[in-house]
Amino acid sequence: MLSCFKAYDIRGRLGEELDEDIARRIGRAFAHVLGARKVCVGRDCRASSEALMAAAVEGLLAAGVEVLDLGLCGTEEMYHAVTHFGAGGGIEVTASHNPMDYNGMKMVRAGSAPLDPATMRAVHDLAESVDFPPGGQGRVVPAAGARAAYVAGVAGFADPQALRPLHVLVNCGNGAAGPTFDALAEALAAQGAPFRYTRLHHDPDGSFPNGIPNPLLPENQPVTARAVVEAGADLGIAFDGDFDRCFFFDEAGGFVPGEYVVALLASAFLEKEPGAAIVHDPRVVWATQDAVACGGGRAVLARTGHAFLKAAMRQTGAVYGGEMSAHHYFRDFMACDSGMIPWLLVAELMGRSGQPLSALVGRMRAGFPSSGEINFRVADAQAAVARVEAALGPQARARDLTDGLSLDFGDWRLNLRSSNTEPLLRLNVEARGDAALVARSVETVRALILG
Repeated sequence: MLSCFKAYDIRGRLGEELDEDIARRIGRAFAHVLGARKVCVGRDCRASSEALMAAAVEGLLAAGVEVLDLGLCGTEEMYHAVTHFGAGGGIEVTASHNPMDYNGMKMVRAGSAPLDPATMRAVHDLAESVDFPPGGQGRVVPAAGARAAYVAGVAGFADPQALRPLHVLVNCGNGAAGPTFDALAEALAAQGAPFRYTRLHHDPDGSFPNGIPNPLLPENQPVTARAVVEAGADLGIAFDGDFDRCFFFDEAGGFVPGEYVVALLASAFLEKEPGAAIVHDPRVVWATQDAVACGGGRAVLARTGHAFLKAAMRQTGAVYGGEMSAHHYFRDFMACDSGMIPWLLVAELMGRSGQPLSALVGRMRAGFPSSGEINFRVADAQAAVARVEAALGPQARARDLTDGLSLDFGDWRLNLRSSNTEPLLRLNVEARGDAALVARSVETVRALILG
């Protein structure tokens, strides 16, 4: 069994779960299962990505596919290219923020839509069996104009008239983001955007001399926070390896938790499109729901995970969807996630409001304090959740099972869910205006989880 196949994508330890032969088989199986005649392929900057991409391309060519070579790019550039070129699918070779000895693939079908579980299973089964149908002889062509088209699309999300002078500290973490960021910055300057930039760890380097780019980890945040303060920047942004996630720091170097970014972006879109639907995940919801209510919008709850958020986006026509883990989805970007669009929209919101990011976020921090995601490694996750529900369920005003267990007690709320990828229980607690209640509630739930 090919263990590199996960719920949403492909990820595996190099030499054990993923190698060039497996990548070749996946490429060929992908083409046959989707019936794709044209496929966009790109890669991140990891040392192993170039060879794995070449192998995947060999598999696609053996299936008779025309391959549009995107080269070094972000996952969202692959998403954009699939729709822009009318391709039947796309593959990005990336391990994003995983350890150095991992790599993987993110795959979409025509229209940049995610693969449903049945299609992913079919690709797995064919790649595993190697019982491929007769193929053909494909060809590789450059994806001419792909980045320029992508940059034009992203730049179009902001109103140049609303932008005010900003000093932006950008940390690309030596991942794939640097060249694309530079192209976007050039396009924004041509539109009159009054930004200046301080660049940190900007050049792609697959050896990651400054560590794997994963700004969600608390231990990785101080380097960007310090750089913001030292540069006197108004805004700090940091990207993960394939830059489909963007993380924010205010002018004092304060890290902005993901749920508040979702609320900010919801507000930004509702200013442009009053009454629009906004999709969010169930982990931490009150700041977002408040922002949506204030903007006259409609909040839509969806399960955590890109396949579920994207499905909800497409089903409801929502203008925006966000997860606290820093995945942000945009109707006018094929309902796909982007790490470049969010910082541009936050900069625009700062320009419209005339307020620093710390002030925009400060009201939400005070009004809806939260615990951040707390992970528990437990022997029996189901039993731990049952203990929490048995003890606290009778006191709850509302119970929701959209994704794990959510209990709403009026003045505080919890979500407890199992990880899709690790043997972990993930807890989030939030309250209405009472940070001390968050702390007390976390300890109550912790004791129940640990038995």
